[in-house]
Amino acid sequence: MDKAVNSPTSLAPATQEPMLLKTNIVGFNTIVIREFSRIIRIWGQTIVPPAITATLYFVIFGSLIGRRIGDMGGYTYIQYIAPGLIMMSVITNSYGNVVSSFFGAKFGKHIEELLVSPLPGWLIVGGYMMGGIMRGLIVGGVVTIITLLFTHMKIYNVGVVISAVLLSSIVFSLAGMINAVFAKNFDQISFIPTFVLTPLTYLGGVFYTITLLPQWAQHISYANPILYMVNAFRYGFLGVSDVNVGLAYSIMIGAAVVLYVSCVWLLHRGVGTRE
Repeated sequence: MDKAVNSPTSLAPATQEPMLLKTNIVGFNTIVIREFSRIIRIWGQTIVPPAITATLYFVIFGSLIGRRIGDMGGYTYIQYIAPGLIMMSVITNSYGNVVSSFFGAKFGKHIEELLVSPLPGWLIVGGYMMGGIMRGLIVGGVVTIITLLFTHMKIYNVGVVISAVLLSSIVFSLAGMINAVFAKNFDQISFIPTFVLTPLTYLGGVFYTITLLPQWAQHISYANPILYMVNAFRYGFLGVSDVNVGLAYSIMIGAAVVLYVSCVWLLHRGVGTRE
């Protein structure tokens, strides 16, 4: 009587499912640990520059210029811009981590190892997204500590603070991955942050309330998604917002879903990875 061959195809579905689950968990954890190790290993590039930049913003805009501006939205100017500066650092670092890491995997030709592995595309996208979230939150935490050296911060709604920063980090981590998928050289991964992300951030209500703008400029500002993220986060700290917070959450959640599905689809089709 012949013995059954113990191969993946001969295993019963009940046996395959636990093995597949274990493989997915190990693979996902590997991506996340690698991303975290990368952030810590090059901390001089990932953590120190945003901390220095935030310190300069607080010294120049908060302390020096803020004294001349006075109160804004019922708070001192430095208190008003503090949530915006924290969110700005979270957005730029979440985006920058994924775009540089994923493009580095493409450039180094080790993205193929992930593509030929049994890991599904949605899990690979989730792993890189977690890397962007981790860097965004780490840098955001450092900037928050720096903020407390310059002003007193209170929290109006903890749930809004946490959810707004997580959703914003998710959105821009996924946006960074899309940039990395289509980028063919290092110049193309810096084009979007320089010419799109930076202007949108500075015009997203980080340093001012849009009520100071003329009516036509306010209408243009409402087309800027970062405005909603900054104001939702500011609402969590100060209880004030230039936009409807419910609408802000709808935009963030909608953008996260659309970008996640797009990333999975692009990875499945091999766009930018199998060329």
